[in-house]
Amino acid sequence: MTVLNLLCLPYSGASAMVYSRWRRKLPAWLQVRPVELPGRGARMAESLHTDMQVLARQLASEQRLAASAPYALLGHSLGALLAFELAHELQALGCPAPLALFACGTAAPTRREDYDGNNWREPKSDAELICELRALQGTPEEVLANAELMSLTLPTLRADFLLCGTYTYRQRPALQCPLHVLGGVDDRASDEQLQAWRCETHGAFSLQMFPGGHFFIHEQEDRVLAALTASLQPLRLSA
Repeated sequence: MTVLNLLCLPYSGASAMVYSRWRRKLPAWLQVRPVELPGRGARMAESLHTDMQVLARQLASEQRLAASAPYALLGHSLGALLAFELAHELQALGCPAPLALFACGTAAPTRREDYDGNNWREPKSDAELICELRALQGTPEEVLANAELMSLTLPTLRADFLLCGTYTYRQRPALQCPLHVLGGVDDRASDEQLQAWRCETHGAFSLQMFPGGHFFIHEQEDRVLAALTASLQPLRLSA
């Protein structure tokens, strides 16, 4: 059986373990490998990053072994940008290209200014961060009201929003792998901003929309996982 590693990058403020439950729902040939970022989860003692390029290079060095076997990359929101940068950094290290890149829930790298504007170039206050969490509708109100939980979450969220806000697109040769974009119909990323991902690969491109808002990957989990499996099944057989 050809096993395919699915390297999963988390969204802002989250541990990569948000993907761990997928292991129970995906076929045995598709191995979910959550890529934990410094400063959270099992890496809580490490410093948070606010430079996307530096972080992508560190992760590429750490994931070289996983990328030596057939693999695909997936990220949601911040994780989508990071997965894109990781694909380029792994290529720079001489690793094989991913079989596919799945970019979920965010505008293409070239469309950051009209997606984020300049809103996140500077650190935000706790109140501003909580307001943004409330707008994204992915955090229960009782969690937002829990001062102790917020004191643990907000520093990570602040650093992650800076990762996105200070992100600078670098012109490089396009990727060669298939690039699949997943979006939520009620999320704020426009069709045009999602379609712009097409320019980042010479391989196949697809855009698939799901009911729900920014966190459609959880709201529509079974449908999302079915889409991933359908896309990767023929690729793993040819790997």
